[in-house]
Amino acid sequence: MSSNPQFPFVQPADPSEETQRAEIQEKLRILDRRDWWLWTTAVIVRLLLTFVVFSLTFPGLIKVDDPFFQSSLNRAVRGLIGIVLLFNTYTIYQHVTVKRLRRQFSKQLAEMRILQVRADEYQRLALVDPLTGLCNRRAAEDRLAAEASRSQRYGHSFTVISFDLDNFKHINDTYGHPAGDLVLKEFAKRLEGAVRLSDLASRMGGDEFLVILPECPTSQVERLLSRLRLMEIEYNNFQEAG
Repeated sequence: MSSNPQFPFVQPADPSEETQRAEIQEKLRILDRRDWWLWTTAVIVRLLLTFVVFSLTFPGLIKVDDPFFQSSLNRAVRGLIGIVLLFNTYTIYQHVTVKRLRRQFSKQLAEMRILQVRADEYQRLALVDPLTGLCNRRAAEDRLAAEASRSQRYGHSFTVISFDLDNFKHINDTYGHPAGDLVLKEFAKRLEGAVRLSDLASRMGGDEFLVILPECPTSQVERLLSRLRLMEIEYNNFQEAG
C-alpha cells in the first residue's frame, strides 16, 4: 500500500527536527573541509620544515668555523625541530578532535533517523488495520473529513462506498475465527487491488468496509462496482461450497 496516496493527512516531519538535522549535516560538511585543510596544511608545513632542517644540517652546504655561528645554527636547528614536533602534536590533536566531533554528529544523525523511523512506524500502526493491512476506521474518518473539506473548498467531487460481507458471522460460527480471518485477508487483498492508488480502501471493523474515491469519474465508479459484484459472487459461491 502506497503511503502517500493512502495517507495524505499524515503529519509531515517536525520542521524543527528537519532544521536540526540540516544543521548537523552542515556541521559535518564543515568538519570534512576542516579535516581536509588540516591534512593539506600539515603536509605542506612538514615538507617546508623538513627541507629547512635538512638544509641547515647538511654538512656540505655550510662550512663556517665560527663557534658562535655554529652554536646559533645548532639552536636554530633544535628550534625548528621543536616547531616540527609542536606542529605535529597540534595536528594530531586537531585530527582527534575532528574525528570525535564527526562521531558525535554521526551518532546524533543516526539516533534521529532511528527515532524518525520508529515514529513513522508507530503512526503507520495507528492508521492500519493489523489483520487486513487496509486503513483502519481512524484513517478512513480522517481521510473522509479531508476529502469533504477539499470538496467544499475546490468543488471536487468524491464518491464513498460502504458495504459489508453478507452472513460473515456464519463463517466464523461454522469454521472458526481463523477461517474468518483468512476470508477477510483475501477479500482485503482483492479490494486493494481493485481500487486506484489515489483511492482509500479501509476496514471499519468486523466485516464492514469503506472505499473513498476522490475525483473519480462515473465510469470508473461503475467499473469498481462491477469488480465488487464479482467479488460478491465469489464470496457467495465460497459460502455455498462450504
